[in-house]
Amino acid sequence: MELSSLQDLMVDQLKDLYNAESQLIKALPKMAKAATNPKLKQAFTTHLEQTKGHVERLDKVFESLGQSAKGKTCKAMKGLIEEGKEMMEEDAEPEVMDAGLIAAAQRIEHYEMAGYGCVRTYADMLGNKQAAKLLQQTLDEEGKTDKLLTDLAVKVINLEAE
Repeated sequence: MELSSLQDLMVDQLKDLYNAESQLIKALPKMAKAATNPKLKQAFTTHLEQTKGHVERLDKVFESLGQSAKGKTCKAMKGLIEEGKEMMEEDAEPEVMDAGLIAAAQRIEHYEMAGYGCVRTYADMLGNKQAAKLLQQTLDEEGKTDKLLTDLAVKVINLEAE
């Protein structure tokens, strides 16, 4: 795909995010299964449902642009998920495993927030208010998940792992 405009770049980045979310839908159940803290398990399960909603929103954005969501593999998400898998294969105490899972999940959340922030800004600059609104909703959810994971880590899990 030739990137000759901000519109082209936005579509390219949206495809990357679409694939990233699709990969995450497959990874979150494994993370929930590996977690031992019930609140962390619930956080992963809840985020799985949110992530499915993120894909639905992206579908709406692609539809509004007359574009296909397919065609790109998000190598960064592939690597972030691989790091999470490596964490799950470690011989770690349950509390330490949970702390490691939070670290892996927050890397993913921060990657997604960066991506959504960029495409939301592009949509806004291009005058696509509907897409900007949908992308902002997802960005807000990603931020809430990140805050929830931070709170779990700081108030409970990291203390138990200590």
